[in-house]
Amino acid sequence: MNQKHLFIFALLFSVYFSVQAQTPKPYNIVIKGGHVIDPKNNINTVMDVAIKDGKVAMLAKNIDASEGVQVVNAKGMYVTPGLIDIHVHFFWGHDGDAYMNAPASLPADGFTFPAGVTTVVDAGSPGWKTFELYKKQTIEKSQTRVLAFLNIVGQGMAGGKYENDINEMDSQKAAEMAKKYPNDIVGFKLAHFNGRTWVPTDRLMEAGRLANLPVIVDFGGATPFLPLDSLFNVKFRPGDIYTHAFGGNGSTSPNGRESIVDVSTNKVKPYVIKAQNRGVIFDVGFGGSSFLFNQGTPAIKSGFYPNSISTDLHTGSMNNAMKNMPNIMSLFMAMGMDLQSVIKASTWNPAQEVKRPELGNLSVGSEADVAIFTLREGNFGYYARDGKIAGKNRLETEMTIRAGRIVYNLNAIAEPNILPSAPRTRPARPARPAAN
Repeated sequence: MNQKHLFIFALLFSVYFSVQAQTPKPYNIVIKGGHVIDPKNNINTVMDVAIKDGKVAMLAKNIDASEGVQVVNAKGMYVTPGLIDIHVHFFWGHDGDAYMNAPASLPADGFTFPAGVTTVVDAGSPGWKTFELYKKQTIEKSQTRVLAFLNIVGQGMAGGKYENDINEMDSQKAAEMAKKYPNDIVGFKLAHFNGRTWVPTDRLMEAGRLANLPVIVDFGGATPFLPLDSLFNVKFRPGDIYTHAFGGNGSTSPNGRESIVDVSTNKVKPYVIKAQNRGVIFDVGFGGSSFLFNQGTPAIKSGFYPNSISTDLHTGSMNNAMKNMPNIMSLFMAMGMDLQSVIKASTWNPAQEVKRPELGNLSVGSEADVAIFTLREGNFGYYARDGKIAGKNRLETEMTIRAGRIVYNLNAIAEPNILPSAPRTRPARPARPAAN
């Protein structure tokens, strides 16, 4: 081969690889070798996941790593839909009290992505008078997908002065606000009311009926109790939610609500099982002191699992026994709940509870909200206000992907390791029709 031919060959070789280098790769991210758990789609096996343009593009036993701009080595880890926490308090600010625009609440993004959480539902911090401030201040400023249960109290969680004022509870105005913002409001909340009357519950239920949305209840104190049997099997519709389900202690202190487990027999009360069987939702809402092992342990051992695991995240609970979603998920595993059920109660179940079936799964075409966890083995401890238990496993968040972007990466398992930059705008949401 003469010099001229060598030059032409080298030129063609250079052009070929230049074109190859400029050809876009099929996927933005390929997650390799992880054990995928996707309860909606009954997936519980080692698979690869490909992400393109913010969507799940493919799940397969082997996806060529060279087809991804970034490749995530998830071998030995668990890959799940992004977690959905349906009980948080994120109305952060300094102009209000309690959990309404106040320091006890938290700004979303700093407390979601490190826990594998991509969607949260604020459990009643804003009310129908304060929701538009909340939307501007929290929803529109967060990369985390933030939804809300609207408080039946107009001012929201602004303390007992408001939360115990029945005149602040307006079914019609709450329903009107929910219909105005169907993309953001997923239901209604009653919380902390102290008194033996069903009026607040009835006003909550009326708002739910007017807007065709579920309600979530956190009873305050009453002497004697407002009976849970009446709440679950008379007031509630299928799909309505009881939070702090394992926090009742049979006394008026500290949270004054009836328990779902009979501590004399260590059995879940029959009317509770009846309610869950007919579609009433039992949510954890662990909180600072809203969970008891003398309720949770016998319930789990008998096969009565929570429909959804949630944190009741605020400044008090995050620095107490609760900590974050992976800690509570690990605690329920230590009590005997299997990993598959724990993932389902933290992803697909809560998505259905808030009527967002497009979330909480890894279906092809769904928004790419993904969490990756290591299941550590060792000797771990979990505690609540009535004691502690030991566990052999703890979930640790390795990576969180929100709308196709890596937003948390604990151990640099992506190659190349591109540092994330905050988007100028939040990911676009498809418009949802107003509730009837």
